[in-house]
Amino acid sequence: MKIAQVSPLFESVPPRTYGGTERIVHYLTEELVHQGHEVTLFASGDSQTSAELRSVTPEALRLGNKCRDVMTWHTLQLATVAQEAEDYDIIHFHTDFFHFPLWRQMYVPQVTTLHGRLDLPDLPAVYTEFQDMSVISISDSQRLPLPMAYWAGTVYNGTPKDLYDFESKAGSYFAFLGRISPEKGVEVAIKIALQTGVPLKIAAKIDSFDQPYFDTCIRRQLEHPLIEYIGEVNEHEKNELLGGALALLFPIDWPEPFGLVMIEAMACGTPVIAYRHGSVPEVMADGVTGYIVANLDEALAAVERIEAIDRRACRRHFENYFTAQHMAEDYLQIYDAQTDPHIASHLAVG
Repeated sequence: MKIAQVSPLFESVPPRTYGGTERIVHYLTEELVHQGHEVTLFASGDSQTSAELRSVTPEALRLGNKCRDVMTWHTLQLATVAQEAEDYDIIHFHTDFFHFPLWRQMYVPQVTTLHGRLDLPDLPAVYTEFQDMSVISISDSQRLPLPMAYWAGTVYNGTPKDLYDFESKAGSYFAFLGRISPEKGVEVAIKIALQTGVPLKIAAKIDSFDQPYFDTCIRRQLEHPLIEYIGEVNEHEKNELLGGALALLFPIDWPEPFGLVMIEAMACGTPVIAYRHGSVPEVMADGVTGYIVANLDEALAAVERIEAIDRRACRRHFENYFTAQHMAEDYLQIYDAQTDPHIASHLAVG
């Protein structure tokens, strides 16, 4: 099958550090190539891929040396995709709904994976208008705010099976990985560490719009000897951080669409203590891969039981449900359905 993958231009594929969407695009692209498909990746010019690379900007926008207008470069990328559209059996967008108006005039099948939160107030108007655009969710809970959308399926994110090393022995610190923002729960993670006396290593990026929150609420707490701020980490550093942890803390306060870090921890054998929001009950097996909790008191109680979690069971859960191979095979089923007009006409889910 000839497949085009269209990635956002904010990060390279794969990202040098933080970048969940672009990381998943990389894993999917490489697995599809491995399975013998002809894949073209539309991404920033500093991307590394086994597929054929198409780029309109030499480097990713977020960490580039120049300040670039994101709409300009995504518009140029979309124009390039449209010009080459007939070269592909299907085009897989990872760029939200930006292409919807144009693709109404195109005949090449497309699907769009929605990687972000969907409970924003303006989105129902968009997905009510564009009910002819097939979209894919990364968890069933993610799609709940948009029942009117044309859902082609849910495909869970996955990582390569051998990307993370299994560590059978539990470490002596907690890990927090992702982004420093109110909804990600870093303040709660710090409270858990301080109240249990377990060191916490924070590996996270700080977006410019979250800088005031960091300066006001977080910076001073990093002075405590139990709290260590590492900054953004690459794949190798993430492997060491997660594999060496007693547990990953994931005390989110928002409707998490998926939570890639949960399966990355499981791949290392590291259990997760997570708040019950969004995709968490779908991704985790409570009592097997860690504990799903509702508040700080329950999180503290979970810490007392964390060593009862079998780290090999965490790894097995990852291998059974969340590898890149599973992800690619699920997407291929949707691609086949979208390119078969008799099946595609019956795909919409209310």
